Amino acid sequence: MNEAVMGLEALVAAEASIGQARVLALGLATGFGAIGPGIGVGFLIGKTIESVARQPEMRQDLTGMMFLGLALTEAIVFFALLMGFVAFFLGTPESLLPSADVIRDALGS
Repeated sequence: MNEAVMGLEALVAAEASIGQARVLALGLATGFGAIGPGIGVGFLIGKTIESVARQPEMRQDLTGMMFLGLALTEAIVFFALLMGFVAFFLGTPESLLPSADVIRDALGS
């Protein structure tokens, strides 16, 4: 009976570590996926301001292109968030999950 309890505790600890890895994957995917677009958006807006300062008559055209660039750049963040959700909800390979035999052995039945 003592071995069954120890096996069950190990099983619970393994499931907890898988859950922690999932949360870590979601956070890292979103965080690293937002770094590049954040830099890109800052660069894009800075260059648009420089261009408008040089040629004020082109302001309307530059603003439209800037917003198109912003939308395409921010789409990368959403793709990273989507991949984080995929890793969070679907990322546990079956080989890491305990089989029914392992659970039965741990419970001692």
